[in-house]
Amino acid sequence: MRSLHYYMLGTGTWFMAYGIQSVMFAWLVTMVLRESPEAVGLAQMTLLLPGMLLILVGGSYSDRYGGRRIAMAAQAVGAVAPLLLLALLWFDRLSFSTMLVYAVLMGCAQAFVTPARDGLLNQVAAGRVQRTVMLTSMVQFGVQMFGFFIASLADTAGPLVILATQSLILTIGIFGFRRIPQVQISRPVNHALLQSVIEGARTVLSSTSMRMVVLQNVAMGMFFMGSYIVTMPILVREVYNGSAQDLAFMNGANSFGLVLTILVLLRIGDVRRLGRALILSQGLGAAVLGCAALAQGFSVFVLALFFWGVCGGLAMTMSRTIMQEQAPDEQRGRVMSFYSFSFMGSGPIGALLSGYLVERVGPQTALLISAGMMLVIMVITGFRSSLWKLGESSDAPPETAG
Repeated sequence: MRSLHYYMLGTGTWFMAYGIQSVMFAWLVTMVLRESPEAVGLAQMTLLLPGMLLILVGGSYSDRYGGRRIAMAAQAVGAVAPLLLLALLWFDRLSFSTMLVYAVLMGCAQAFVTPARDGLLNQVAAGRVQRTVMLTSMVQFGVQMFGFFIASLADTAGPLVILATQSLILTIGIFGFRRIPQVQISRPVNHALLQSVIEGARTVLSSTSMRMVVLQNVAMGMFFMGSYIVTMPILVREVYNGSAQDLAFMNGANSFGLVLTILVLLRIGDVRRLGRALILSQGLGAAVLGCAALAQGFSVFVLALFFWGVCGGLAMTMSRTIMQEQAPDEQRGRVMSFYSFSFMGSGPIGALLSGYLVERVGPQTALLISAGMMLVIMVITGFRSSLWKLGESSDAPPETAG
């Protein structure tokens, strides 16, 4: 139980700092530097690109050396990156190119800390994987909301204080991961790095359910993440004439919806039909996002994002649970790195696509197009894959169901 508490501390500090970064990075690029939509898309792509390139390596190293050690090292890199921005702001040298350097540093840190953290989850779950996934997700989005609140003070407290706070929070998290006991790896990864990555890929692709989770994750990264990190900040700036506080409010409403869903799931217990819940929540989320694109006022827009978060809380919990439950113990870091890779790897493409769409058709139409594409993909997934029937028969393995 104490290991779970320390795991939550390490995880919580990362996501609180991530909440601060989500607002501050968008605010600095979009509203302080006043960059174009395509430049905003490029900046967000740069933040995600190291994850696409390195997260599979991060998963392999997590299995090889242990998630605890990799998580500590990666979080230490993350703690240094905000200090770089702080120094640049102090000397009045902030520019678009320096924001890209920061993006690469934080992207590299996330590429290693994400699979390491996911690999540790089963170690601290004590056999209750779905419930631990729910608890972790609740902590993740709960502390993110607090991070959004901290970042919303940038207009009054100033960015230097906020960036120093972000670095301090990440430093505290290193000590959380350090207190998790080191476990002996049952089957150490001794073969070459490339062979190790390929072995993890084969495990994921050999499972029908894991394969479909990865596919819907790719669509989510392209159409949901791109909209969230590129289209929405520009929409707040150009349609609603927003500030850092409005960006934080937008992010907070979405996270509150996520947390509310997870609280309900904790109350009702484990969901049996994981695949069906995943498909329905993603499809409904796409429809809600379309409503957000058509919102006539900022308050209606934020309300729509709250309901979008409600759908996202169910979708993320179901997809992570499917992957965690089916991953072999000795490959969990690599399997979960493929789960993250499918989302983060498609994120840079989604960021560029969203920037291009906003430049050509405006933020509201771009949001509507992304929502429509995601809805089409989830309808096809529901009709054409066995994911819909996952969990229907307790005596048939998920890969053979349907």
